[in-house]
Amino acid sequence: MRVLIATVTAGGGHIAAAAALEEAWRSLRPDDTVERLDLIKFFSPLHKKIHADGYLQLVERAPELWGMFFGKTDNPKVVRRLNKLRRAFPGNSRKKFARHLKQFKPDVVLCTHFSPYETLALLKSSEGGVPRRPNLMEKMGTRRVRPSESHKPFVASIVTDFEAHALWMDSCVDLYCVAAEETKARLIARGVTQSGIMVTGIPVAQKFLSSPDPLTVRKNYGLRDDQPVLLVLGGGFGMGPVAEILAELDKVPGRFQTLVVTGRNEELRRKLAAQTRQHPTHVLGFSTNMHELMAVADLILTKPGGLTSSEALAMGKPLFILNPIPGQEAANSDFLLERGAAAKVNRVEDLPFRIEQLLGSKKLAAMARAAKSLGRPKSAEAVCRAVLQRLSPP
Repeated sequence: MRVLIATVTAGGGHIAAAAALEEAWRSLRPDDTVERLDLIKFFSPLHKKIHADGYLQLVERAPELWGMFFGKTDNPKVVRRLNKLRRAFPGNSRKKFARHLKQFKPDVVLCTHFSPYETLALLKSSEGGVPRRPNLMEKMGTRRVRPSESHKPFVASIVTDFEAHALWMDSCVDLYCVAAEETKARLIARGVTQSGIMVTGIPVAQKFLSSPDPLTVRKNYGLRDDQPVLLVLGGGFGMGPVAEILAELDKVPGRFQTLVVTGRNEELRRKLAAQTRQHPTHVLGFSTNMHELMAVADLILTKPGGLTSSEALAMGKPLFILNPIPGQEAANSDFLLERGAAAKVNRVEDLPFRIEQLLGSKKLAAMARAAKSLGRPKSAEAVCRAVLQRLSPP
């Protein structure tokens, strides 16, 4: 088969989910042709800059404005009107993506962002379609298709948060792969048929299935064996009040050590690395070994992005959430708190008291157990198998 994994750079989560799906599909079906495509490559330079900087600036400087937009658009009727308006005025980036689809001729499109729907909906409409060739399953007699049939690929929507915003819904989608039963229930309440949804978890890389030896990881990162580890994550872009968090952790009594990941924010890494701390602190930049860092963490302090949260849950690690932005982070936060896998403060100055209460407590152990029960380390494989099952009816 020919498989296209379509995504858009909008934070690191969508890209990470796409990479996890590519890894899983190639592992299951190494003979298939698989392409991972970031639609931002079709954007104009100006569009790229607006897209790359706009969201980050908005959530950093005016999160309440982002929350208002998120809430106003979380309505299927509003989204349908917006989509109808956008499709009436085709843009260059959509035309380029449409040409790419016609050239690649995918049998399956896995979407870890909702942006591809606009073009895929036109392709799958009665007016759209391009000539297709039979895929491997059809040659084997699994699906019989006339050579003249238009090429309308199977489209899977892989929702990368614990709540499905209305933007994730589109008529072109054949299967929704979602994080949890609650996510499924929301889609059903909004009119999606139950048979069109599979609870797979949010796709995480296969390395989160592994169990790194904690003593070896501690030695590699210069960590002590006799103190708990707090892992502070600033996300791929080093966003959030990381410096303020470390300043407040200095006020926490007791013995612990801190690992800090600043992502691609090199300026922040240099600034934090030059500072003296009350507790042993190790400052890292962009890390490709997040599974190792999480393996030694007793508690992860982070923004509740869908991917980061799913990676932590896959490794059975409790989360401490600080000031989630309105919108998807607030929804993810609610899910984790309700299920007992996280604690939260809305103001960073409340951090010392809460951390002191948690470290070494029974509640922290209970949070870890809840996280492990929610974890889906084989989520990427589950998505691929769900799609293959729909393509190969009994």
